Amino acid sequence: MAKNQTIFVCSECGNESPKWLGKCPACNSWNTYYEEKVFKDKSSNERKLLSSQVVKLRDIGVNEKSKRYTTGYSELDRVLGGGLVPGSLILLGGEPGIGKSTLILQICNMVRFDETNAILYVSGEESGRQIKLRADRLNIDSDNIEFLGEANIEFVEQAIEEKKPRLLVVDSIQTMYSKDVPAAPGSVSQVREITARLMQLCKQKEITTVIIGHVTKDGTIAGPRVLEHMVDTVLYLEGERYFSYRILRGVKNRFGSTNEVGLFEMQEQGMVEVSNPSELLISDRDGNPSGSVIVATLEGTRTMLVEIQALLTITAFGLARRTAIGVEYNRLALLLAVLEKKLGVHLSNQDAYVNVVGGMKLDEPAADLGIALAVMSSYKNIPLSKDLVVIGEIGLTGEVRAVNAIEKRVKEIEKLGFSTCIIPESNRKQLKYKGNINIIGVSNIGEAVKVSNLK
Repeated sequence: MAKNQTIFVCSECGNESPKWLGKCPACNSWNTYYEEKVFKDKSSNERKLLSSQVVKLRDIGVNEKSKRYTTGYSELDRVLGGGLVPGSLILLGGEPGIGKSTLILQICNMVRFDETNAILYVSGEESGRQIKLRADRLNIDSDNIEFLGEANIEFVEQAIEEKKPRLLVVDSIQTMYSKDVPAAPGSVSQVREITARLMQLCKQKEITTVIIGHVTKDGTIAGPRVLEHMVDTVLYLEGERYFSYRILRGVKNRFGSTNEVGLFEMQEQGMVEVSNPSELLISDRDGNPSGSVIVATLEGTRTMLVEIQALLTITAFGLARRTAIGVEYNRLALLLAVLEKKLGVHLSNQDAYVNVVGGMKLDEPAADLGIALAVMSSYKNIPLSKDLVVIGEIGLTGEVRAVNAIEKRVKEIEKLGFSTCIIPESNRKQLKYKGNINIIGVSNIGEAVKVSNLK
């Protein structure tokens, strides 16, 4: 018997409740429940389960079709753990206009299959004419790409059964809907239902499926948190709108590491992978101004050298201003407090501005020492050495703590032609690879300022 029912659904985890709750008992989130009307029909909602048997794991074979195949981009293959896996479900999120559809269309052009017409591009928000115009602008060979402009999942499933693609692209998951769920497209019920059906289909037929997801103003993928739990891989395409660099970051990957990142640059011909980001990020460094320093940061397994700039000016008001772009604001406030306490410098009457050049975002604590020396360089108006690279984490007591992968960082510093490197003393004692550069170990922030000729 069919009937309408009003339920309340948590937007974070998808937990359902017959009444509104202030706090979700499943994920402990506050004020995340919203009302949704659901059409209950047992005859239409029952799903046939695939018959399966209990077997030994060693007896499960892996055929040739189950092996990875390359996307044509080494940056993306590294983030995915070696390439695309047949039967995997990949969720790609990012801000509007960041380049998600552009990147996916270029992947469709670069990936190669033995079969013809092995790629099906499904769009629920753009017409075929729009996709074709973008493909022509990017010089995409569209002979092997089939397009379906449809938002109804039932018709999409029918097209998949007929075409039997090897790669399926759904743009985007929030625009798709099922007639069995009488809710608006993009709602928790619709997103959960569509994702479950796509997952069942791609696993059963070993179709690599890439779904594009919208993001909220907080930067997370719109819809229930259960969406990210259902898929195999979650990728975020990050970057500032007015910068050309894009970072592809994996936050979940069942087939590889989640520590890898890929760097792309948005150009007229589309997304272009950046094989050596360090040279690109520090290539425009001109002269030797005060408040500028190079740090060696680790993004996944890749070492990147980036420039940090700091500017201190006397505040015109009673309360000093702190602005951080590319680094965490609370981290900057902590480092300023350590400098004021341990070095005796008076920064409470100074406006402090810190920026990471190129639109990069540094989350690693190994950039602490670089930020502190850049601040002191601007405060003293004394430039640091142009051939200097700084690495180290700063604690609340002013000590410089060890960082990981120090040898990999030193090798990258030497490769790019720098002559001096300041690292934590504990790292210097354990360092096996010395290279041909001058490595200086420091134990606290005072020693770092002294060896940098800022005191």
